[in-house]
Amino acid sequence: MKKLLLLTWYENNNYGTSLQASSLSSIICNPQITGLISKSTEKFECDILRHHPERQEQKSKIGKIVKVFQPKNYLMKYSQIKDFCIKRAKQKSFEIRSLAFEEFTNRNLTFSSSVNAQTEVELRRVSEKYDIIMSGSDQVWNPEALDPTYLLQWVPVGKKKVSYGSSLSVTKIPEKYYDIYRKSLSSFDAISIRDVQCREQLSQIIKRDVYTVVDPVVLLGRSALLQRQKNIELGNKPYIFCYFLGNKVVHRKKAIEYAEQHGLEIKAVVNCGFDFKADKDLQKYAIWDVDPNQFIFCIQNAQFVFTDSFHATVISTLLHKDFVVFEKDNNRPTQNTRIKEFLTLAGLDERWEMSVDQLKSIDMGKWKAADERIDVARQKSFNYLMEALK
Repeated sequence: MKKLLLLTWYENNNYGTSLQASSLSSIICNPQITGLISKSTEKFECDILRHHPERQEQKSKIGKIVKVFQPKNYLMKYSQIKDFCIKRAKQKSFEIRSLAFEEFTNRNLTFSSSVNAQTEVELRRVSEKYDIIMSGSDQVWNPEALDPTYLLQWVPVGKKKVSYGSSLSVTKIPEKYYDIYRKSLSSFDAISIRDVQCREQLSQIIKRDVYTVVDPVVLLGRSALLQRQKNIELGNKPYIFCYFLGNKVVHRKKAIEYAEQHGLEIKAVVNCGFDFKADKDLQKYAIWDVDPNQFIFCIQNAQFVFTDSFHATVISTLLHKDFVVFEKDNNRPTQNTRIKEFLTLAGLDERWEMSVDQLKSIDMGKWKAADERIDVARQKSFNYLMEALK
């Protein structure tokens, strides 16, 4: 049995992050759970590298000084202070959420060691017992938050290096990052990303074939997703489910307005991050003791889903739940790219920013067409993964 070391994000109490990490590691260990056709008979053990992501620091001291004195950074600091005060006020609720994630992580993920590997010496030492080193998925190659560790340049010569869905989450790669991608990715045995729009550009930069694959939660598929869901007490009345990560208050208000007009209750998982203040209108509907598998259950049993989250959109689609997805942030338009790309894949573009007055259920013919389109992409992605692991 071969051993694989997976480098991915798994922290921050983010539902999508946790679900993609557990999905990919589970598929590597047990490809049959996808229900897809595989010719491979190889078996793998998969451990996740215990590592704390570190954003690449600016090399220019002058650049750092200039950045500090930019007005938008003062506003950001002020916003963070306000959010910190809100978070302190809700500390007990956040601790309940953190405990739910901690228990999920302990049950569903296995790690390379009990302590973080941060330095190149530590990383090399950990890698010694593994046959394959894999980077992916999530936004581990995002140039706006790049930790070079995930580019695997530290991996000893002779070790197989592959990526699965290592997302850059940009439509265009900034030129200043060309060199680091070129140097780091040239020695990979197989490269795939989750992004459609920047795939060709990355391929030209590194002079290598780059494949596009679906997110691990998509690859997992409907059947396995349903098997993972975990019951949570939500009462017997029909409800809408709200999950927002962005900073737009108006989207929360639209969801509340829809629920009131249609006599539905509201269940909400509210943000634990710096944009928590945007969820003020949803606080009274918040449920806190929700782990990632219970998050699936919340969507599966909802009448309608209101979100700006990629993974909430994916899960809603796989489970045939009516949904509307809104723009996440004005100041980070690239954060919406992957959502739009997935909607296009599924043939559900009209669910993007759909007017609340025009909301209607998705008919079975539309769901069937979405399933067929997604399954084609799933099988292609699965074939890539199995070939990359040979």
